Amino acid sequence: MYYDWDEKPDLNITPMVDIMLVLLAILMVIAPNIIYEEDIKLPQGSASKQIVKIPPVHIVIKKDLSLTVNKENFQLNSFSDNFYKYSRKLDLKATVMISADKSLDYGVVMKILGAVKQSGFLEVSLATNG
Repeated sequence: MYYDWDEKPDLNITPMVDIMLVLLAILMVIAPNIIYEEDIKLPQGSASKQIVKIPPVHIVIKKDLSLTVNKENFQLNSFSDNFYKYSRKLDLKATVMISADKSLDYGVVMKILGAVKQSGFLEVSLATNG
């Protein structure tokens, strides 16, 4: 028996391609209609607790060293004590915005900032024009 090692077998892949195309067509028709559904148990939210926006506190220091806190006037020399009493009516979680005239001394603004911090406010910022 003689076998020719150089002979290459002919592969007929046409039936395999036909079967794959039929399967692909079936998959393309069925895939948009597949609905996957899984029951998910979500945690309950707290419906009673609502987010409340706290109004900010605006402090304005004018050129003549007069102070205005939410439309109430204060004097610079007694600001620390009076603002501490006034802050007991406010929410200490509120944001404090300090606006000062640019010609004022830096120490005056820092004195007001220190008094606000000593009153218990945590979010204090200096407002600018820019």
